[in-house]
Amino acid sequence: MNQQIEAMEHRRSIRKYKSDPVPKELVQQVIDAGLWAASGMGRQSPIIVAVTQKTLRDRLSQENARIMGSPEGTDPFYGAPVVLVVLAPKSVPTHVYDGSLVMGNMLNAAYSLGLGSCWIHRAKEEFEEPEFQQVLQQLGVPEGYEGIGHCILGYAATELPAGAPRKDGRVFWVE
Repeated sequence: MNQQIEAMEHRRSIRKYKSDPVPKELVQQVIDAGLWAASGMGRQSPIIVAVTQKTLRDRLSQENARIMGSPEGTDPFYGAPVVLVVLAPKSVPTHVYDGSLVMGNMLNAAYSLGLGSCWIHRAKEEFEEPEFQQVLQQLGVPEGYEGIGHCILGYAATELPAGAPRKDGRVFWVE
């Protein structure tokens, strides 16, 4: 079987991470894969904010848990030491789709590099908050970006879960 397709079939969302840091070179490779994602009209408009600073990572986690309605002390990032936040400009009609393709590329790249990953939602709500708008402003990101998702990365602290069988009846042929 094709190596890329095999990786897509075996990648799973990881929900428990070791605290070991991820080498910057591996994080950069995951980011690069995201930057090569297809985008509407080739605009390449999504951006990635790479968070490895523990203080900001923990603050994002706290806000994410609050938005989700989780009890205090919950870590929606499951202990992952790296958070790659994908944002895209709301002015681009395909911004959600484009950002989703970036996320998908990064999730698959992480698996191919021996890293665990998981898509965590609520980036939209987080980056509507003034605190995180200010973070974007400090980074030089222009106004008008919407959070698409968080790609958390790290070394899995558990075995890869088995994949569920694929459901029947999801393909309709027109021949």
